[in-house]
Amino acid sequence: MYLSRFFADDASMHGCLRCRDTDAPFPLDLRMAFQPIVDVARREVFAYEALVRGPQGEGAGWVLGQVQPEQMYRFDQTCRVLAIATAAELGLDTRLSINFIPNAVYEPASCIRLTLAAAERVGFPVERLMFELTESERITDPGHALGVLEYYARRGFTTAIDDFGAGFSGLALLTRFQPHVLKLDMELVRDVDSQPAKQAIVGGVATMASRIGSRPLAEGVETRAELDWLRGVGIELFQGYLVARPRLGALPEPDWSVFERGSAGSAPPQARLQPSA
Repeated sequence: MYLSRFFADDASMHGCLRCRDTDAPFPLDLRMAFQPIVDVARREVFAYEALVRGPQGEGAGWVLGQVQPEQMYRFDQTCRVLAIATAAELGLDTRLSINFIPNAVYEPASCIRLTLAAAERVGFPVERLMFELTESERITDPGHALGVLEYYARRGFTTAIDDFGAGFSGLALLTRFQPHVLKLDMELVRDVDSQPAKQAIVGGVATMASRIGSRPLAEGVETRAELDWLRGVGIELFQGYLVARPRLGALPEPDWSVFERGSAGSAPPQARLQPSA
């Protein structure tokens, strides 16, 4: 199993490897794809999001379907360590965004040990770590999820709420914790340029995010019309096939030409309407 191999010569981590799921190893070989998040105002890559893939490049949905509840902790830890190790091998020199499963983090200070040890082992700066809490998955204990986010923020990590608007916590969570980044669910972004209801919601969320100190990020951008409308309401962070598709084991370069005024473009037809994760 990946974690056992990675920390084979580090006896101090053996206790963490046996934590919680002694009888629930996760034998599936995982891989990581990466997709850039760009800051159009600064014309730079803000972060690369690590996206889990199966041994043959299967998508995140397929991978999650293989994970049993008793394997969730080991799966979450494997994804973190693999993302950090792969990013370091590829020479990533900006933030690394990692999705985490709050239900798999029983105690933040203890469960972060493998993450920090992996970063130290491969020489990846921990201040570049960004953790995303997905809003589309039901959180069994919202208070616990809040505690995890607060702990990560205190440690100096960049924090994000992913799929905002999809889900289960929404505005109630924002009243108690304001992340550095608020990622709009791609269903809100899709065709926002032509749907007044979405425009009202997205415009309101963008304004709200700015007022509480969070940066709104538009996820799943696929057309120039969507991009232009979103830029018009002040959004500066973007992720989606229009900018760059995820690549397995590589750091794809953004297509900066789509941000030039007067250019036209959209994601290739075969890429549209597929989730980036």
